[in-house]
Amino acid sequence: MASLSATLVVLALVLSSISSVYASPFRVVRESAKRDDIPTLTDSQVAAFRPYTYFASAAYCTPNTTINWTCGSHCEENSGFMPTASGGDGNETQYWYVGYDPTLDTVLVAHQGTASMYVFFLKYAIHLSLSYKFSIADFIDVDFFLESLDPVLFPGISPSIKAHNGFAGAHARAARAVLAAAAQTLAAHAGASVTTVGHSLGAALALLDAVFLPLHLPPGTALRFVGYGLPRVGNAAFADYVGARAHGADVTHVNNRRDPVPIVPGRALGFRHPAGEVHIQASGAWDACPGRDDPSELCIVGDVPTLLSSDVSDHTGPYDGILMGCT
Repeated sequence: MASLSATLVVLALVLSSISSVYASPFRVVRESAKRDDIPTLTDSQVAAFRPYTYFASAAYCTPNTTINWTCGSHCEENSGFMPTASGGDGNETQYWYVGYDPTLDTVLVAHQGTASMYVFFLKYAIHLSLSYKFSIADFIDVDFFLESLDPVLFPGISPSIKAHNGFAGAHARAARAVLAAAAQTLAAHAGASVTTVGHSLGAALALLDAVFLPLHLPPGTALRFVGYGLPRVGNAAFADYVGARAHGADVTHVNNRRDPVPIVPGRALGFRHPAGEVHIQASGAWDACPGRDDPSELCIVGDVPTLLSSDVSDHTGPYDGILMGCT
């Protein structure tokens, strides 16, 4: 697998070429943008995300270290965590781990992000740079599409609820092992909640877990999703289902500044984000955006309307000072 740093360099070159073609300035958040219904999180609210950010970052570490919780500084920040299982090869199957955190009283399920998310984004960007225009036709041969969720893994889910086929396939490869570990851990800690976390592709997998796990865990199990740099995972029906608290998941996805990944795949292709966006401004403020794909310039859709206005270096963070990756 190509290194993350090498992929970032390639992406930077592609985006540079696109910007030279269009000669369009980057969009800048205007701090005077309307703030009605877009509250800024307090310092204590932002700080409350830090354990989840470290857990998401630790998912980049190899399974032989996460199973012993010896994965460096990001594991040490959640030193009381008790791992149950870990897996994945970082290639065909993303790294993942499951365990219990006594401080949060939650069963934690984490998925690795990967350079393949950048490959996906790179293909998207290359189509733009070669076509010199924005249209759905420019993307018809990109090899992803929306598909109904697997009825075996997602029993009872309407076929109208669709997800990115690549994300769904990646999720399926570890789904049964993750469920077994989560169920085992939950049985040992009665009354605990379940939290799924991840960054980039890992966030997409964790969001699918937020739909998958409640279908198989004991009724009434509280579930929370916290994702970082989340790409759009499914269609409007998927976003609505995820956003319905009655289905058991409390959803938050954090977008950093002008990160391009949260604006792909595009809405013109039928993809939508669920509600629950928190957008980090250039100032460092964390704003809670209402609804799905809020168009305010204080939210990712308004702040980053096209790839031209994005900055790929924002994808890894910082998220309240924390950069994603195994350190």
